[in-house]
Amino acid sequence: MTLFHFVNCALLTFGPHVVYYSATPLSEYDTMGTSIKAAVVYLLTALIKLVCLATFLKVPENEGFDPYQEVMKVLIGLVDVAGLYFALTQLTHRNISQNHKFQAVGLGWAFADSVLHRLAPLWIGARGLEFTWEYIFQGLEANANLVMTLSLAALGSLMWLRKNKPRTLVPIIYACAFLLATMPSITSYLRKALEWQTREVVGFEIFSSLVMAFFSWQLFSACQRPL
Repeated sequence: MTLFHFVNCALLTFGPHVVYYSATPLSEYDTMGTSIKAAVVYLLTALIKLVCLATFLKVPENEGFDPYQEVMKVLIGLVDVAGLYFALTQLTHRNISQNHKFQAVGLGWAFADSVLHRLAPLWIGARGLEFTWEYIFQGLEANANLVMTLSLAALGSLMWLRKNKPRTLVPIIYACAFLLATMPSITSYLRKALEWQTREVVGFEIFSSLVMAFFSWQLFSACQRPL
């Protein structure tokens, strides 16, 4: 039963990344190298964030919501945006379209995030003797993160790679990207300040990821039309 639970949770957490790669043209255009490079950039970015968190944040005395701490986390979290910028603009890619490039980068970025933050807890906890919903919620959270990362990568490609885009859409693109970049602090506020339960927070993340994916898709499609 414990092995069955672990396998189910692992498939829920990591399976969608594999399915997305296989079911989209990414596999046909052999973009695995781009995804691997993006994953490496993510790991380096995570290391920089860890050093910044250890340097500028103090250990909280309680589990309450600390505005100063959260503002600092938002600023440090912008390192992710810088990492995505580097992955989208500075890495050498195969001759693939902008559409496939942001998907490959976003997929590699989200997969590395899931491995770094969820593999060890899953391996240790999901094999326990007692069934818990925690790791199922963790898998659902990983799926929401995949969608939000792809949305942020799409918006990043519009900001940094798409030169000719309607000027009226530029503020909306930047606003959506900022909202996605600050999502960890928003969920932290819901957990600590409003004391939402895990299932409520995960439900909010799933709903938010779908809404942001819709807006990102609409913005990306609008920017592809000739001016």
